[in-house]
This record gives sequence, C-alpha cells and structure tokens, in this order.
Amino acid sequence: MFERLKEILKRYQALNDLLASPEVIASPEEWTKYSKERAELEEAAEAYLAYLKTEEEMNAAFAEAETESDAELKKLLSDEGYACKERLAEQTNELKILLLPKDRNDERNCTLEIRGGAGGEEAALFAYELYRMYQAYCEKHRFRWEIVDLNETELGGMKEVIVNVSGKGAYKKLKYESGVHRVQRVPETESQGRVHTSTVTVAVLPEAEEVEVEIAEKDIRVDLFRSSGAGGQKVNKTETAIRITHFPTGIVVSCQDERSQLKNKEKAFRVLRARLYDYYNSRQSSQEAQNRKSLVGTGDRSERIRTYNFPQSRVTDHRIGLSLYSIDAFMMGEIDEMIEALALADREALLAASGN
Repeated sequence: MFERLKEILKRYQALNDLLASPEVIASPEEWTKYSKERAELEEAAEAYLAYLKTEEEMNAAFAEAETESDAELKKLLSDEGYACKERLAEQTNELKILLLPKDRNDERNCTLEIRGGAGGEEAALFAYELYRMYQAYCEKHRFRWEIVDLNETELGGMKEVIVNVSGKGAYKKLKYESGVHRVQRVPETESQGRVHTSTVTVAVLPEAEEVEVEIAEKDIRVDLFRSSGAGGQKVNKTETAIRITHFPTGIVVSCQDERSQLKNKEKAFRVLRARLYDYYNSRQSSQEAQNRKSLVGTGDRSERIRTYNFPQSRVTDHRIGLSLYSIDAFMMGEIDEMIEALALADREALLAASGN
C-alpha cells in the first residue's frame, strides 16, 4: 500500500511542477489534461502527506522522551507520541479507503426507471409514491429532475416512469436503489382490512457519453406518434412523441413528455445510450461483483432489495439487514441514512475483498 502511495505522491508533485511550467500554461489542452489527473490524485496525495507529518511528529516525540531527564516532561512527550500513534492508525484506515477502486460512473448523471410489478393497481400506486420519494430526495440534493416518459393509470398510479437525474454524483447517490421494492399494506380498495403485498422495480443507469456508445443508423428505427396520458388525457394532435427501436438488442425507448419532437428525440437517445451502456457493461460488472463479493451495488434488478411495511412503519433493506422505523419521513425523501449505510457496507466489503 505504501509503495503505491509513494508513487501517487511522486506523480502528484510532478504534476504540480508541470502545471506551473510556462510550456503547459501556454497549452490549454495539456493544462486541462494535467489538471484533471492532478485532481484525481489530490485527495490520496494530501492524505498521505498528512500521514507522513504525523509519523514524523510521533518519531520526534518518542526520540525526545528517550533523552529527556525530567520525569514530568518525559511523560508529556511520551503521551504525545502515543497520541500520534493512535492518529496514525486512523489515517492508515483512511488511506486504505482512498486507495479502493473507484466506480468510474459515480460522478455521472443517471436515468431512473420505476415500473409497477406484481399487485396491479396497488403496485402502480406505490410506483407513484416511490417516484415522489425520489423526486423529493433529488430536490434536497439539488439534482435536476427531468421526465422522459410517463405511463399513468386512471386511479393516479404509474405503470412506468423514466426520469433523467442530472447533477454531480447523481449516480453515486442513487445506484444502490436498483432492484425490487416490496410494499406491505392495506390498499385503499381493500374493504376487509387485509394486508396486501405488491412490488415495484427500480433501475438506475449511469448516463453514457456519445463517444462511449456508438449507435449506427442502420441499427435503429425511429417512429413518430401522438402522445397521450391516462384515460386519453394530454392528447397531442401532432406527432411529437418518439419511439426508438434498437434492433441488435431489442431495446425500445419512448419519450412523449415534451411538446417538441426534437426535445423528445434528444431525451429518448439519452435513455437509449444509458440502456446500451448498461447492457454492454452488465457482464463485466457482474463478474466484478462476483470477484469482490460485494453485499450491495450488484445492480441485479430481479433481486428483492427492500420491504416497506406500513402497518409496522418499517423500511427494511435486505442486503444489509437494516430496518428504519420512520416510514413516513422515508417516503418524503428522507432516505440519506439508508443510502449512507449501503455505501458503508459496500466500502467494507471492498476492504475485506482487498485483504486490508
């Protein structure tokens, strides 16, 4: 670990020198490239410098204590050395975490897809409630929320909704939400007060750049149609809605939220790129997940990840066994505690897999 940290620090200091050189300053392209590399190394390099400083202070304190004749001063120096030693242990753990492999998609925007599963209208109603929960959470974190496609039911539920979420770290915050969400409660339509179980599927896909996913014109068909909502509402008399079919994968994306055909097409292509990026990387990601034996973050959308039990006011995440008894606040977007716990469990699994 420390050999790697020495290399990081050496490169970090070399980049500082490069960025200060007149030749690099005169070349915006080179300056941008080196600045980006420096930013990626900065946190680990600065943390290692802090570790080296603490180590130096510890050695100096113990060395002075060895030669000091005054008993009181000798104890003070020794205590200072042991305090530095404790701080070193904490800093070592921080350095291990900083050296863990980063998810290359963490800082990206993402596409959030919510679909009603088993349970008919009750599943559609809960899909709408999850939609509102994530919307409130994204507003809290100042992420931009942009509907791509929406398929409503007559009773106010959602069969399916697709949203683009934009903002630095949007995927990092939401990536653990992919999977099957199960709700247990008494539906409003239930006359005998029996608890029903329904499911909703959530998928979170990182947004892909155009250069990362090549979409050949011969591989797709773009259809135009009139947009419509539940019960024939929101009917648009002109064909502004877009449907894109990708023949090699069979992926179909629709967008009818905007009145502009061009905007719908742009949104649909963003979702298609995200799905293709996910499709082509799924095998590799699956293998990586198996290799590291992570508790969370596998992205397996067939996995039941969470239960929302309304009679008990309980939300349980089955991957980490955490239950929160604050379902009302949770459904209003107060989900940070759960997301942070999932991120911590993922980090600890990575540490265990790396042998540190």
